[in-house]
Amino acid sequence: MALAIAMTASVLRAADPLTPSDAAAAARVLGLEFTQDELRRMMSGLAQHREASEEMRHLSFPNSLAPALVFDPRPSGFVMPASSASFRWKPSRSVLQPSDPSQWSFLSVAELSALLRSRRLSSEEITRHFLDRLARYGPGLRCVVTLMEERALSSARQADREIRGGRWRGPLHGVPYGVKDLIDVAGVASTWGVSIRTNEIAKEDAAVVRRLDEAGAVLVAKLSLGELAMGDVWYGGTTRNPWKPETGSSGSSAGSASAVSAGLLPFALGSETLGSIVSPSTVCGVTGLRPTFGRVSRTGVMMLCPSLDKLGPLARSAFDCALVLDAIRGADPRDRSSVEASFTLPQGAALRRLRVGFLEQDFHRDYPNRTNDLIALDVLRSQGWTLLPVALSKQPKGALYALLSAEAGMSFEELTRSHAVDRLAQQDEESWPNTFRKAQLITAVDYLQANRARYLLMEEFQRLFQQVDVIVAPSWAGNQLLYSNMTGHPCVVVPNGRLGGESPPSLCFLAGLFREGDALAVAEAYQRATLWHRQQPDLSKVH
Repeated sequence: MALAIAMTASVLRAADPLTPSDAAAAARVLGLEFTQDELRRMMSGLAQHREASEEMRHLSFPNSLAPALVFDPRPSGFVMPASSASFRWKPSRSVLQPSDPSQWSFLSVAELSALLRSRRLSSEEITRHFLDRLARYGPGLRCVVTLMEERALSSARQADREIRGGRWRGPLHGVPYGVKDLIDVAGVASTWGVSIRTNEIAKEDAAVVRRLDEAGAVLVAKLSLGELAMGDVWYGGTTRNPWKPETGSSGSSAGSASAVSAGLLPFALGSETLGSIVSPSTVCGVTGLRPTFGRVSRTGVMMLCPSLDKLGPLARSAFDCALVLDAIRGADPRDRSSVEASFTLPQGAALRRLRVGFLEQDFHRDYPNRTNDLIALDVLRSQGWTLLPVALSKQPKGALYALLSAEAGMSFEELTRSHAVDRLAQQDEESWPNTFRKAQLITAVDYLQANRARYLLMEEFQRLFQQVDVIVAPSWAGNQLLYSNMTGHPCVVVPNGRLGGESPPSLCFLAGLFREGDALAVAEAYQRATLWHRQQPDLSKVH
């Protein structure tokens, strides 16, 4: 089929009969060589392939329809973590209420929860506070797509009534939040960052929104993302970094990172296919969690790459991310890749028993913020961990990138063939429109072979996590970001130095499949010792 697609490169000749010369040109693009006799024998079959492709395209698949093939990150022999006591948390009574409401902006989820639970603050009070912040700074940061004041205030008042009546739903009850604008909210447009979708109104809430509703959280805004989940440029402009408003926030969870960083929200949901939580969290100086593939349902979420897309929180701390993950995790019959698994956060002796490794070769590379990262390793050693050196082998990165491109090309084939992608703002060589076009020339054989290489990588990661429980890694040096996204492993990214400079500092903590708690616990210990996550940007230049 891909060969047939390759031979329709010229719009003027797309419907013409195929010739051996067409097949030879297509084969050359794909690095293949056939004799003239072989090419002639292929003609009838290639014509049938093209007819089959055209017939299939009349079906007009919706973006939400996932392929029959379902990715499972668990390699042969993998054993799910044993069920243990579920993650339980009670708000501290020692949290002090700020005397000045302006100080509410940078309170953590845990701190807000404590104040709400003790009724020293009401959900309506803090919801109005964050709505005001979003209205004031959101336009300057270009991080807000839709502000949902009516829905937010209604949810906040309900939360207040329930808390006053003695019904406390848990840590997120009454806490405001936002979602990346590829997550559906009933009655609100899901723009996916592109102007051609501003009238696409969602009919129902995404699964994660329903779960946060059940947890009592208060949804106040849909936040910007780079077009179709790439970068920080959307139809409203470039989402800005609160630390350096003259620069972009990175993406594609651009608005989620920018809003949390600026104190416009305590937490937000983002998504990652290849760096879309890690990158903006790094640039904007927030803590982000990319959960295990399958940990969080993606029902009601734009599909980019069905075997790679993951949803996770961006917040002030690793502990806040744990509170949010506990609310949104779990299997969903409408998302066949979703998995039910226990979640806990090791503490005390269990935390100290965790085996912590580090990607030694990556820390020895020459890269920005290497000094900060090496100091971070010493901080972890000072907390009692003996860091074990581990390494990743070299893998065929080009094939893995092609795998991602093929899935993205599938999700947006109709936009590509109709030339609607020509209307996107980003038209560079590395932007989606060009990637989608090139993806049409990736063969099914190459895609499947890339998945075989991916499986070998999955087995390698399984061996690594039999040696250690958590791996500390530079966010960008080396290949861990690509590899761990391909294997579906969880990652926590935390600020790791002074923010606002030329090269934003961050550090990553990886853990075994469905063991986010291990990475979160070590990251939380690091944050207690450093306080980099407590930095606040100066928004006086945001206008």
